[in-house]
Amino acid sequence: MYLAEPLNYLSHIHHLPIAELEVGKHFYWQIGNLKLHGQVFLTSWFVIGVLIIAAFLASRRSDRIPSGIQNFMEYALEFIRDLARGQIGEKEYRPWVPFVGTLFLFIFVSNWSGALVPWKLVEIPGGELAAPTSDINTTVALALLTSLAYFYAGFRKKGLGYFGNYVQPVPFMLPFKIIEDFTKPLSLSFRLFGNILADELVVAVLVLLVPLFVPLPVMALGLFTSAIQALIFATLAAAYIGEAMEDHGEGHEEH
Repeated sequence: MYLAEPLNYLSHIHHLPIAELEVGKHFYWQIGNLKLHGQVFLTSWFVIGVLIIAAFLASRRSDRIPSGIQNFMEYALEFIRDLARGQIGEKEYRPWVPFVGTLFLFIFVSNWSGALVPWKLVEIPGGELAAPTSDINTTVALALLTSLAYFYAGFRKKGLGYFGNYVQPVPFMLPFKIIEDFTKPLSLSFRLFGNILADELVVAVLVLLVPLFVPLPVMALGLFTSAIQALIFATLAAAYIGEAMEDHGEGHEEH
């Protein structure tokens, strides 16, 4: 009898709209035999649109003394150049700045969109809208692109000699290096997905339980950790590319 009131309260909470979050439920677009996650496409296009508009506004006027959005975008470009230079190396980094920069900016804006945009107010037939990076399909796709990038970088520089990395410093390292090629994209994708999804769920629960001021510090912390996650992903991607192109015979002399 003492449990009756708490159980009734929990039953009432279950029927509140904000408590109807169902992880794994998706809004699908059926195209032939393919099922596409519609909500991921919608939010991804929103993020891409924001980046295109920002790039257009920043580049339509090239002032010698930049200000406003031009100043911000030039700072972001310089930051990405320094990141790529530090991880890939002075001689090789330039061709990879667009790739590393695209990863960083897309993930950064995606993560922040989950915290700043009230996606849940937009009703769709199934599932609900959220940050693209809170969906495992997005983070796995980004991680696989990173894997293709560092394989391409290694083959482009070393040709078939790239496979020599798998038996260095001793041949019995071969199975461990192969396993490493599988664990790199797994760790990249699950780290990003887990952190962003957990942040959104924590904020949703706090808004439900204490809807006024308590969630605000958590949301501010979420913005900070979202930026850190974008930085970690881009840094690791650049580090993997640099590692694939590194000449181990010369690497120790440079360092």
